[in-house]
Amino acid sequence: MTATDDAQRVASASRTIDAPADVIFELIADPAKQPSWDGNDNLAHADPGQRVHQVGDVFTMVLTGDGAVRENHVVEFDEQRRIAWMPAEPGGHPIGHVWRWELLPEGQDRTVVTHTYDWTKLTDEKRLKRAAATTRDRLLASIDRLAAVATAKIG
Repeated sequence: MTATDDAQRVASASRTIDAPADVIFELIADPAKQPSWDGNDNLAHADPGQRVHQVGDVFTMVLTGDGAVRENHVVEFDEQRRIAWMPAEPGGHPIGHVWRWELLPEGQDRTVVTHTYDWTKLTDEKRLKRAAATTRDRLLASIDRLAAVATAKIG
């Protein structure tokens, strides 16, 4: 794979949300809250009590459609600033794609939120088409929904 191919396998979107970083981060780091703002309409539900606290944590999520379960392995974590995970089949190893969220506070009540989907290491042929369909617009849809939930929470 070339550098150009790698660049085409990373989608990213950013926007400023009128909410503090701690409020936004809590919505991301608690898997049970993720389905309320998922712009891919891919997340059905997650059991409560799985709030992420560190690299190495694993949380499970039930997907829409077939109800498949994914274990998400946390690979990056900085409280209120950054969180990333790699999905895997239950009991399996991560399959090569990363969902990342980065928060950059702008004062006390505004936060720049960047959402990135990186599938440069994804090799599972049956997942490549869906991965390619995860575009900047879909990532921005999640940020937009996250913004609505976060601002309603503080409003």
